[in-house]
Amino acid sequence: METRALGSQGLHVGAEGLGCMGMSAFYGATDEPESIATVHRALELGVTMLDTAESYGPFRNERLIARALAGRDRDRVVIATKTGAEIDDEGNHLGLNGRPDYIRRAAERSLRHLGTDHIDLYYLHRVDPNVPVEESIGGMAELVAEGKVRYLGVSEAAAATIRRAHAVHPLTAVQTEYSLFERGLEANGVEDTLRELGIGLVAYSPLGRGFLSGAVKSPDDFAEDDFRRVDPRFQGANFAANLAVVDAVRRLAEEKRVTPSQLALAWVLHRGAVPIPGTKRRSYLEENVAATDVTITPEDVAAIEAVAPRGVVTGDRYPEELMATLDG
Repeated sequence: METRALGSQGLHVGAEGLGCMGMSAFYGATDEPESIATVHRALELGVTMLDTAESYGPFRNERLIARALAGRDRDRVVIATKTGAEIDDEGNHLGLNGRPDYIRRAAERSLRHLGTDHIDLYYLHRVDPNVPVEESIGGMAELVAEGKVRYLGVSEAAAATIRRAHAVHPLTAVQTEYSLFERGLEANGVEDTLRELGIGLVAYSPLGRGFLSGAVKSPDDFAEDDFRRVDPRFQGANFAANLAVVDAVRRLAEEKRVTPSQLALAWVLHRGAVPIPGTKRRSYLEENVAATDVTITPEDVAAIEAVAPRGVVTGDRYPEELMATLDG
Protein backbone atom coordinates (compact mmCIF):
# COMPACT_ATOMS: atom_id res chain seq x y z
CA MET A 1 0.00 0.00 0.00
CA GLU A 2 1.14 3.54 -0.75
CA THR A 3 2.43 5.49 2.24
CA ARG A 4 1.36 9.10 2.61
CA ALA A 5 2.60 12.02 4.65
CA LEU A 6 -0.13 12.92 7.09
CA GLY A 7 0.25 16.64 7.54
CA SER A 8 3.63 18.33 7.50
CA GLN A 9 5.04 17.42 10.91
CA GLY A 10 6.75 14.19 9.88
CA LEU A 11 4.12 11.48 10.35
CA HIS A 12 3.72 8.95 7.52
CA VAL A 13 0.90 6.40 7.36
CA GLY A 14 -0.58 3.89 4.96
CA ALA A 15 -2.95 5.59 2.51
CA GLU A 16 -5.88 3.92 4.25
CA GLY A 17 -6.25 3.36 7.98
CA LEU A 18 -8.54 1.13 10.01
CA GLY A 19 -11.33 2.48 12.19
CA CYS A 20 -11.61 0.11 15.14
CA MET A 21 -14.61 1.56 17.01
CA GLY A 22 -17.16 -0.93 15.69
CA MET A 23 -15.09 -3.82 17.00
CA SER A 24 -16.16 -2.86 20.51
CA ALA A 25 -19.19 -0.54 20.39
CA PHE A 26 -22.13 1.05 18.60
CA TYR A 27 -22.60 -1.42 15.72
CA GLY A 28 -24.25 -4.49 17.18
CA ALA A 29 -22.65 -7.76 18.24
CA THR A 30 -18.89 -7.92 18.69
CA ASP A 31 -16.50 -10.76 17.90
CA GLU A 32 -13.11 -10.20 19.52
CA PRO A 33 -11.22 -13.09 17.86
CA GLU A 34 -12.37 -11.97 14.40
CA SER A 35 -11.62 -8.35 15.25
CA ILE A 36 -8.08 -9.20 16.31
CA ALA A 37 -7.65 -11.28 13.14
CA THR A 38 -8.87 -8.26 11.18
CA VAL A 39 -6.24 -6.03 12.80
CA HIS A 40 -3.55 -8.59 11.97
CA ARG A 41 -4.72 -8.84 8.37
CA ALA A 42 -4.79 -5.05 8.07
CA LEU A 43 -1.14 -4.85 9.10
CA GLU A 44 -0.27 -7.55 6.56
CA LEU A 45 -1.96 -5.50 3.82
CA GLY A 46 -0.01 -2.33 4.61
CA VAL A 47 -2.45 -0.53 6.88
CA THR A 48 -0.40 1.21 9.55
CA MET A 49 -2.83 3.53 11.38
CA LEU A 50 -5.30 2.06 13.84
CA ASP A 51 -7.93 4.51 15.08
CA THR A 52 -9.47 4.12 18.51
CA ALA A 53 -10.61 6.22 21.50
CA GLU A 54 -11.00 5.73 25.21
CA SER A 55 -14.74 6.32 24.81
CA TYR A 56 -15.17 3.30 22.53
CA GLY A 57 -16.45 0.70 24.93
CA PRO A 58 -15.52 2.67 27.06
CA PHE A 59 -11.93 1.41 27.27
CA ARG A 60 -12.74 -1.93 25.59
CA ASN A 61 -11.44 -0.88 22.20
CA GLU A 62 -8.09 0.38 23.45
CA ARG A 63 -7.64 -2.87 25.36
CA LEU A 64 -8.53 -4.87 22.26
CA ILE A 65 -5.88 -2.99 20.28
CA ALA A 66 -3.35 -3.82 22.99
CA ARG A 67 -4.16 -7.51 22.71
CA ALA A 68 -4.01 -7.39 18.92
CA LEU A 69 -0.57 -5.77 18.95
CA ALA A 70 0.95 -7.92 21.69
CA GLY A 71 4.29 -9.29 20.53
CA ARG A 72 4.36 -7.21 17.34
CA ASP A 73 6.75 -4.48 16.29
CA ARG A 74 5.29 -1.39 17.93
CA ASP A 75 7.27 0.97 15.71
CA ARG A 76 5.45 -0.28 12.59
CA VAL A 77 2.03 0.78 13.91
CA VAL A 78 0.55 4.26 14.30
CA ILE A 79 -1.91 4.24 17.19
CA ALA A 80 -4.37 7.12 17.09
CA THR A 81 -6.59 7.63 20.10
CA LYS A 82 -8.64 10.47 21.54
CA THR A 83 -9.43 12.43 24.68
CA GLY A 84 -11.83 15.14 25.76
CA ALA A 85 -15.01 13.12 26.26
CA GLU A 86 -14.82 12.59 30.00
CA ILE A 87 -15.20 9.08 31.37
CA ASP A 88 -14.71 8.06 34.96
CA ASP A 89 -12.73 4.96 35.89
CA GLU A 90 -15.96 2.93 36.07
CA GLY A 91 -16.73 3.74 32.42
CA ASN A 92 -19.48 6.31 32.95
CA HIS A 93 -19.74 9.11 30.37
CA LEU A 94 -19.70 12.53 32.07
CA GLY A 95 -19.79 14.92 29.10
CA LEU A 96 -17.05 16.92 27.41
CA ASN A 97 -13.96 17.86 29.39
CA GLY A 98 -11.08 19.63 27.69
CA ARG A 99 -9.30 20.71 30.86
CA PRO A 100 -5.57 19.91 30.87
CA ASP A 101 -5.79 18.00 34.16
CA TYR A 102 -8.37 15.63 32.72
CA ILE A 103 -6.47 15.26 29.44
CA ARG A 104 -3.36 14.21 31.35
CA ARG A 105 -5.27 11.70 33.46
CA ALA A 106 -6.98 10.29 30.38
CA ALA A 107 -3.69 10.01 28.49
CA GLU A 108 -2.06 8.07 31.31
CA ARG A 109 -5.06 5.75 31.39
CA SER A 110 -4.99 5.25 27.61
CA LEU A 111 -1.29 4.39 27.77
CA ARG A 112 -2.08 1.68 30.33
CA HIS A 113 -5.00 0.30 28.35
CA LEU A 114 -3.02 0.32 25.09
CA GLY A 115 -0.02 -1.31 26.73
CA THR A 116 2.40 1.19 25.25
CA ASP A 117 4.68 3.99 26.37
CA HIS A 118 3.54 6.47 23.73
CA ILE A 119 0.54 7.49 21.67
CA ASP A 120 1.44 8.27 18.07
CA LEU A 121 -1.47 10.59 17.28
CA TYR A 122 -3.58 12.08 20.06
CA TYR A 123 -6.79 13.86 19.14
CA LEU A 124 -8.99 16.20 21.09
CA HIS A 125 -12.11 14.15 20.42
CA ARG A 126 -14.51 17.07 20.68
CA VAL A 127 -13.89 20.71 21.52
CA ASP A 128 -15.17 21.56 25.00
CA PRO A 129 -17.13 24.83 24.66
CA ASN A 130 -16.36 25.64 28.29
CA VAL A 131 -12.57 25.42 27.91
CA PRO A 132 -10.57 27.55 25.47
CA VAL A 133 -9.06 25.24 22.89
CA GLU A 134 -5.70 26.87 23.60
CA GLU A 135 -5.79 25.40 27.10
CA SER A 136 -6.71 21.93 25.86
CA ILE A 137 -4.00 21.88 23.22
CA GLY A 138 -1.54 23.36 25.68
CA GLY A 139 -2.13 20.42 27.99
CA MET A 140 -1.68 18.00 25.12
CA ALA A 141 1.52 19.75 24.06
CA GLU A 142 2.97 19.03 27.50
CA LEU A 143 2.48 15.33 26.80
CA VAL A 144 4.39 15.73 23.54
CA ALA A 145 7.25 17.43 25.39
CA GLU A 146 7.36 14.49 27.81
CA GLY A 147 7.50 11.91 25.01
CA LYS A 148 4.15 10.35 25.87
CA VAL A 149 2.55 11.61 22.65
CA ARG A 150 4.20 12.10 19.25
CA TYR A 151 1.70 14.15 17.23
CA LEU A 152 -1.49 16.11 17.94
CA GLY A 153 -4.82 16.45 16.21
CA VAL A 154 -8.38 17.62 16.74
CA SER A 155 -11.64 16.05 15.69
CA GLU A 156 -14.74 17.82 14.37
CA ALA A 157 -13.35 21.32 14.81
CA ALA A 158 -14.35 24.48 12.95
CA ALA A 159 -11.83 26.32 10.78
CA ALA A 160 -11.30 29.12 13.31
CA THR A 161 -10.77 26.60 16.11
CA ILE A 162 -8.23 24.70 14.03
CA ARG A 163 -6.26 27.91 13.53
CA ARG A 164 -6.29 28.69 17.25
CA ALA A 165 -5.19 25.17 18.16
CA HIS A 166 -2.46 25.09 15.52
CA ALA A 167 -1.03 28.35 16.85
CA VAL A 168 -0.43 26.70 20.24
CA HIS A 169 1.14 23.51 18.89
CA PRO A 170 1.34 22.39 15.24
CA LEU A 171 -1.44 19.98 14.38
CA THR A 172 -0.66 16.92 12.32
CA ALA A 173 -4.24 15.93 11.52
CA VAL A 174 -7.85 16.91 11.75
CA GLN A 175 -10.31 14.06 11.85
CA THR A 176 -13.81 14.70 10.62
CA GLU A 177 -16.60 12.87 8.87
CA TYR A 178 -16.01 12.99 5.14
CA SER A 179 -17.58 10.97 2.35
CA LEU A 180 -19.80 11.31 -0.70
CA PHE A 181 -22.59 11.77 1.85
CA GLU A 182 -20.84 14.32 4.08
CA ARG A 183 -18.88 17.07 2.36
CA GLY A 184 -19.44 20.00 4.68
CA LEU A 185 -15.73 20.66 5.12
CA GLU A 186 -15.49 21.66 1.46
CA ALA A 187 -17.79 24.64 2.11
CA ASN A 188 -17.17 25.64 5.75
CA GLY A 189 -13.52 26.62 5.40
CA VAL A 190 -12.02 23.53 7.02
CA GLU A 191 -10.61 22.03 3.82
CA ASP A 192 -9.02 25.34 2.79
CA THR A 193 -7.58 25.84 6.29
CA LEU A 194 -6.00 22.39 6.33
CA ARG A 195 -4.34 22.99 2.99
CA GLU A 196 -3.06 26.41 4.05
CA LEU A 197 -1.61 25.17 7.33
CA GLY A 198 -0.28 21.84 6.07
CA ILE A 199 -2.55 19.71 8.27
CA GLY A 200 -3.64 16.25 7.18
CA LEU A 201 -7.26 15.18 6.84
CA VAL A 202 -8.38 11.87 8.33
CA ALA A 203 -11.84 10.91 7.10
CA TYR A 204 -14.01 8.88 9.43
CA SER A 205 -17.23 7.24 8.23
CA PRO A 206 -15.98 7.42 4.62
CA LEU A 207 -18.71 4.96 3.68
CA GLY A 208 -21.51 6.97 5.28
CA ARG A 209 -21.74 4.54 8.22
CA GLY A 210 -22.06 1.68 5.79
CA PHE A 211 -24.73 3.28 3.62
CA LEU A 212 -22.36 3.72 0.67
CA SER A 213 -21.36 0.06 0.75
CA GLY A 214 -24.64 -0.71 -0.98
CA ALA A 215 -25.30 -3.51 1.51
CA VAL A 216 -27.80 -1.60 3.65
CA LYS A 217 -31.33 -2.31 2.43
CA SER A 218 -33.48 -1.53 5.46
CA PRO A 219 -32.90 0.03 8.89
CA ASP A 220 -34.75 -2.98 10.27
CA ASP A 221 -31.69 -5.05 9.39
CA PHE A 222 -29.70 -3.40 12.18
CA ALA A 223 -29.29 -4.93 15.63
CA GLU A 224 -31.29 -3.33 18.42
CA ASP A 225 -28.17 -1.70 19.87
CA ASP A 226 -26.86 -0.46 16.50
CA PHE A 227 -26.32 3.31 16.54
CA ARG A 228 -27.81 3.66 13.07
CA ARG A 229 -31.29 2.96 14.40
CA VAL A 230 -31.30 6.54 15.73
CA ASP A 231 -29.21 8.12 12.96
CA PRO A 232 -31.48 10.58 11.11
CA ARG A 233 -30.10 9.56 7.72
CA PHE A 234 -31.40 6.05 8.24
CA GLN A 235 -34.92 7.10 9.19
CA GLY A 236 -38.15 7.09 7.12
CA ALA A 237 -38.18 9.34 4.09
CA ASN A 238 -34.51 10.21 4.64
CA PHE A 239 -33.59 6.55 4.25
CA ALA A 240 -35.49 6.19 0.99
CA ALA A 241 -33.95 9.34 -0.50
CA ASN A 242 -30.43 8.36 0.50
CA LEU A 243 -30.88 4.81 -0.74
CA ALA A 244 -31.71 6.19 -4.19
CA VAL A 245 -28.35 7.99 -4.22
CA VAL A 246 -26.57 4.83 -3.14
CA ASP A 247 -28.22 2.93 -5.99
CA ALA A 248 -26.87 5.51 -8.45
CA VAL A 249 -23.37 5.16 -6.97
CA ARG A 250 -23.69 1.39 -7.21
CA ARG A 251 -24.44 1.62 -10.93
CA LEU A 252 -21.32 3.72 -11.47
CA ALA A 253 -19.28 1.18 -9.52
CA GLU A 254 -20.61 -1.67 -11.65
CA GLU A 255 -19.59 0.19 -14.80
CA LYS A 256 -16.07 0.57 -13.36
CA ARG A 257 -16.06 -3.06 -12.20
CA VAL A 258 -15.50 -2.20 -8.56
CA THR A 259 -17.76 -2.38 -5.54
CA PRO A 260 -19.68 0.68 -4.26
CA SER A 261 -17.41 0.73 -1.19
CA GLN A 262 -14.31 0.77 -3.34
CA LEU A 263 -15.61 3.59 -5.52
CA ALA A 264 -16.61 5.68 -2.48
CA LEU A 265 -13.25 5.11 -0.77
CA ALA A 266 -11.27 5.76 -3.95
CA TRP A 267 -13.06 9.11 -4.25
CA VAL A 268 -12.02 10.06 -0.69
CA LEU A 269 -8.45 8.99 -1.41
CA HIS A 270 -8.51 11.02 -4.63
CA ARG A 271 -9.49 14.07 -2.56
CA GLY A 272 -6.25 13.70 -0.58
CA ALA A 273 -7.69 12.41 2.69
CA VAL A 274 -6.67 9.31 4.62
CA PRO A 275 -9.90 7.36 5.10
CA ILE A 276 -10.35 5.11 8.12
CA PRO A 277 -13.24 2.83 7.18
CA GLY A 278 -14.35 0.78 10.13
CA THR A 279 -14.91 -2.93 9.99
CA LYS A 280 -14.67 -5.91 12.30
CA ARG A 281 -14.41 -8.55 9.54
CA ARG A 282 -11.48 -9.52 7.34
CA SER A 283 -13.63 -9.88 4.22
CA TYR A 284 -14.78 -6.25 4.36
CA LEU A 285 -11.28 -5.10 5.25
CA GLU A 286 -9.84 -6.71 2.14
CA GLU A 287 -12.55 -5.15 -0.02
CA ASN A 288 -11.84 -1.73 1.49
CA VAL A 289 -8.06 -1.95 1.16
CA ALA A 290 -8.43 -2.86 -2.53
CA ALA A 291 -9.80 0.66 -3.04
CA THR A 292 -6.25 1.97 -2.75
CA ASP A 293 -5.56 0.41 -6.16
CA VAL A 294 -8.56 2.03 -7.87
CA THR A 295 -7.75 5.00 -10.10
CA ILE A 296 -10.26 7.84 -10.21
CA THR A 297 -10.24 9.63 -13.57
CA PRO A 298 -11.63 13.08 -14.37
CA GLU A 299 -14.50 11.28 -16.09
CA ASP A 300 -15.19 9.31 -12.91
CA VAL A 301 -15.22 12.52 -10.87
CA ALA A 302 -17.73 14.10 -13.26
CA ALA A 303 -19.97 11.02 -13.16
CA ILE A 304 -19.85 10.87 -9.36
CA GLU A 305 -20.62 14.59 -9.06
CA ALA A 306 -23.63 14.10 -11.33
CA VAL A 307 -25.25 11.54 -9.02
CA ALA A 308 -23.77 12.56 -5.64
CA PRO A 309 -23.10 16.30 -5.64
CA ARG A 310 -22.26 18.18 -2.46
CA GLY A 311 -25.33 18.32 -0.22
CA VAL A 312 -27.10 15.35 -1.81
CA VAL A 313 -27.62 13.51 1.47
CA THR A 314 -30.91 13.92 3.34
CA GLY A 315 -30.99 14.27 7.14
CA ASP A 316 -28.57 15.37 9.85
CA ARG A 317 -25.58 13.13 10.44
CA TYR A 318 -26.28 12.72 14.16
CA PRO A 319 -29.28 12.91 16.49
CA GLU A 320 -29.85 16.41 17.90
CA GLU A 321 -27.98 15.86 21.18
CA LEU A 322 -24.84 14.72 19.36
CA MET A 323 -25.06 17.43 16.73
CA ALA A 324 -24.73 19.86 19.63
CA THR A 325 -21.25 18.49 20.42
CA LEU A 326 -19.85 19.48 17.02
CA ASP A 327 -17.73 22.63 16.95
CA GLY A 328 -19.13 25.45 14.82
